[in-house]
Amino acid sequence: MDHLLDNITWFTLTGHQARFASGENDARRYAAGFSPIIGVADPVHPDFASLAACCQLDEHLYFPDWSGDAPTGWHIHDEKPLFRMYWDEDMPEADEFPDAIMLGSQHATQALELAQLTNPGPFGPRTIELGEYFGWFEDGRLAAMAGERMHAGTLREVSGICTHPDFRGRGLARRLTLKLIRREMQRGETPFLHVMGDNPGARGLYQKMGFRDYCETTLRIISRIS
Repeated sequence: MDHLLDNITWFTLTGHQARFASGENDARRYAAGFSPIIGVADPVHPDFASLAACCQLDEHLYFPDWSGDAPTGWHIHDEKPLFRMYWDEDMPEADEFPDAIMLGSQHATQALELAQLTNPGPFGPRTIELGEYFGWFEDGRLAAMAGERMHAGTLREVSGICTHPDFRGRGLARRLTLKLIRREMQRGETPFLHVMGDNPGARGLYQKMGFRDYCETTLRIISRIS
């Protein structure tokens, strides 16, 4: 597990989810419409030449695990600490949210709108195609959701965890997360997730649930400018 989590994006985009990726040689990124995240074979010395071929000018891309200087033709817009965490408890005994709805293509617009409102991380109109996504609706509104994104080996990421401000404080996202954890562990998978270092409240909640820190790394937002 360790070596996969060290460079999880690369192993995802060249493994189980290669069909959702674009790029070649030692650089990949999720294709247009999915979460705009980059993976490279060597995060210390990224293959920016190959990456440039699959990135549009001024397109904002999320680049985890890289902390070197930006080469000519690239710009770093932002940099934040990022924690990678893995599930370190037994499987939840019961489905915490049996009435949750599995999201499909008919829910893509609502899912994107909720993600844009709450900013759980990079999210595109096709992100819900990357795994199972569950949501809770009230009066036709998507109140909360959680789903799966990266997948390498037996590691499965829980992602897109968010709640509309009108419905917070009821534990909806937590219950959806535990539902996914149970489903993944029933498949023999190990759940993991990412949380920003500037969100200690969320990290503390995940620790109380049963997630443990694997590493602290860096997340940058970059773009090709020439």
